[in-house]
Amino acid sequence: MYDSLPTAHTRPTHRPDTDRLCAAALRKRAAPPPRSRLSRLAHALGVVLCVGTFALTCAGAHAQARAKKVAQAEFEEEVVPQRYAANPDVDAFINDIAARDGFDRTELQRVFSRVLFSQTAARLAAPPTTPTQKNWTRYERNFLDNTRINGGVRFWNQNAAALARAAKQYGVPEEIIVAIIGVETIYGRHMGNFRTIDALTTLAFDYPPARNRSERMALFRNELENLLLYARERGIDPFSLYGSYAGAIGIAQFMPSSIRNYAVDFTGDGKINLTNNVDDAIGSVANFLKLHGWQAKQPIVWNIAGDRGSQGLAEAGADGQPEPHWKLGDFIKAGMLMNEPRLDVGASLDTPVLIVDLPTPGQATEYRMGLTNFYVLTRYNRSFFYAMAVYDLADAIKAARAP
Repeated sequence: MYDSLPTAHTRPTHRPDTDRLCAAALRKRAAPPPRSRLSRLAHALGVVLCVGTFALTCAGAHAQARAKKVAQAEFEEEVVPQRYAANPDVDAFINDIAARDGFDRTELQRVFSRVLFSQTAARLAAPPTTPTQKNWTRYERNFLDNTRINGGVRFWNQNAAALARAAKQYGVPEEIIVAIIGVETIYGRHMGNFRTIDALTTLAFDYPPARNRSERMALFRNELENLLLYARERGIDPFSLYGSYAGAIGIAQFMPSSIRNYAVDFTGDGKINLTNNVDDAIGSVANFLKLHGWQAKQPIVWNIAGDRGSQGLAEAGADGQPEPHWKLGDFIKAGMLMNEPRLDVGASLDTPVLIVDLPTPGQATEYRMGLTNFYVLTRYNRSFFYAMAVYDLADAIKAARAP
């Protein structure tokens, strides 16, 4: 489900007061450090084979080279043959889940003797060698394009019945479901070609050097356990599942734990198939959001007025916390103006909100006010950029589809 690896917001939570907001708005603040690393999209590297001999004199050599290339193809990323067979860390993991989940230890050893180390997955999971600046304008441009907008309209039209049923059952608007699937896989076009058990095992036991390496490895070991449980529960060969380098599977890019906890059989055929069944993917996205607290028929984002005072208050309130921990009244009493003509401010003063900051180098930071449903979107991918891109893409698709 995570196009980038999930990152936690680490700044301390605190409650605001009007005086502190006013004071903070009047101070010139230094730019806060980035809350989380945004992973960059990456592509797998190809292998170029150069041959510098004459064809007529080297037919045998060419045949030998082709045979060698075919033999290497299956194991081109396998640096150490059977890397995870008789591996002490893997054996400890096997013992753990055999005791906890009732797996057959011998069978798990056979499974892991077939798992391949994925050098590409490890490389893509590695943090960038040099820090990169967060750039909202560039990020949004990657997702708010004609491919996803026009594709979203087609996807909606082709799956209108399932989307309408999911919206009614779970209270999640059709355009939000469509936009998430559009951001994740361009409506199923790019679901990933990594064998999931290889990717998860690699990141669970060979995660690249990073500040939070131990936490990441624990996360991926949990997902690996859930993959094995899911395969056992559904009678699926764990080697048959493919997805992203981080182990996300299917049209909506669910991690194995999310498949087990939130995926639904929306077609009623007795199976859950998030790779080939669009209806199951649609229902599962809606169910995920509902179970994370989605509020039906409630707003997601409010726009803040562009005057200097309102923008200063937004800057002061942008503390990086993803949960709505302020109240609208905190900002209104401090003098903030809203750019929401239909908003009944007086009746909404107690509404929990957060400030969403969207920085672009060389430009003024954009600020918006997020509500509970915005926070729910960050449960899918823990990034303000991600949630706002979903929101803006949903609006664009809905507008393009309107008669």
